[in-house]
Amino acid sequence: MNNIRIYNTLTNKKDELKPMNGKKINFFVCGPTVYDYSHLGHARSYVIFDAFVKYLKHLKYNVFYLQNITDIDDKIIARSRERKVSPKALALAFEKEYLKNMKLLGVDSVTKYARATNYMKKILSQVKRLQDKGYAYELKGDGIYFDISKFKKYGKLSGRTAIQAEDAVSRIDYSKNKRNRGDFCLWKFKQDSSEPSWPAPFGEGRPGWHIEDTAISEKFFGAQYDIHAAARDLIFPHHEAEISQMEALSGKSPMAKYWMHAGFLTVNGQKMSKSLGNFITIDDFLKRYPVRYLRFFITKNLWSSPVDFSDTVMIEARSTVEKIEDFLRKLKGLKSIQTDNQASNLLKQTKEKFYNELADDFNTPKAYAVFFDLIKTTNQLIDVNGVSKKEGKEIYDFFVEINKIFGIIDFKKVNEAIPKDIKELAKEREKCRDNREWKQADVLRAKIEKQGYVVEDTKDGPVVKKM
Repeated sequence: MNNIRIYNTLTNKKDELKPMNGKKINFFVCGPTVYDYSHLGHARSYVIFDAFVKYLKHLKYNVFYLQNITDIDDKIIARSRERKVSPKALALAFEKEYLKNMKLLGVDSVTKYARATNYMKKILSQVKRLQDKGYAYELKGDGIYFDISKFKKYGKLSGRTAIQAEDAVSRIDYSKNKRNRGDFCLWKFKQDSSEPSWPAPFGEGRPGWHIEDTAISEKFFGAQYDIHAAARDLIFPHHEAEISQMEALSGKSPMAKYWMHAGFLTVNGQKMSKSLGNFITIDDFLKRYPVRYLRFFITKNLWSSPVDFSDTVMIEARSTVEKIEDFLRKLKGLKSIQTDNQASNLLKQTKEKFYNELADDFNTPKAYAVFFDLIKTTNQLIDVNGVSKKEGKEIYDFFVEINKIFGIIDFKKVNEAIPKDIKELAKEREKCRDNREWKQADVLRAKIEKQGYVVEDTKDGPVVKKM
């Protein structure tokens, strides 16, 4: 198997993955700001990084997956005022919704969710140390700001120092009195009694957005760690600010060796937004489609490329996933026969190709193409030479292995026993078809469907499965 290479935003090339500490990988992903329901754009990032971590674990890496939760922010304060609830209550409610969504999405590889307000001591320490080192300055009545002119490598991740259209920005960073236009807020002084605040030696207030993440990552990983990941819109200024803060504090570079940025998700070619009416929450999506269709749609696309969501692509995802599941049902029905081991040899070659594609920048589109070729060729072997029950189990087990990484197959449905009376109806219908009693065959099909099952006619005979 080839060594793992991943596209690194920091170097603008594919770099070989060489963890700082052998087989241990410290992996940080920017989590949500909990002021609203999570949407499909969030799902895109968190599902793909969940799959990537599971892939690393499959290769026996010891991954500590850390994700922050921003539970204090201007957006949270504004939304809490709209709803006439406390910022803390609002943040806790949406954090609960977020964690529920992650569970429903099968995102279960996260080692630790770290709520920002639980690490206030570490945040205060970082702000104070940046002041002491001369990287931070105070604006009276406003807050403590980071002076980007003092950090000569500011811009090294993104290759720029100015805001662009798709950047994620924090609104507490605006101040006409800043030394430099790009200076960002480390600590915002309390402006009125309704704002959440914490005591600090430099003035009561609350943290800026960027300092929350570096405080949490330093707490768990120290000044340097292996991989930092998030969606593309966080490259600037958020990740640029994180690098500046942490490397200014420690004097060590790089803060993270590898930076992975997931591509955007659009809806019918347009950026998802409430104003366009195409904002789809995870909850709303899961009312319409099973989660495995979404995980398939997300993971079949290259993690760093943009993806476009539409009902059409979900229909395609459903059809493809069901074909995989039908193939697995077929494997379970194979008989014990003598073969020339063609299927076993094919599987061995497939596994090698599959994992080599994943090793090359976690290239899921190419890896998926490899196992689709396996399905196609195995079906041909079944039709021509036959595939033994033993070989069928080997191939079936490979898909179990794949599913532990990607979560795209419902094995409960694959293994679901069809009730005896439904099987009898299917047999009776097949007799009617053999006798060209088409009308009676349609009546029996309707009976089967009324009981929640569907019968599909294939060249190998009828296949019955639950709707």
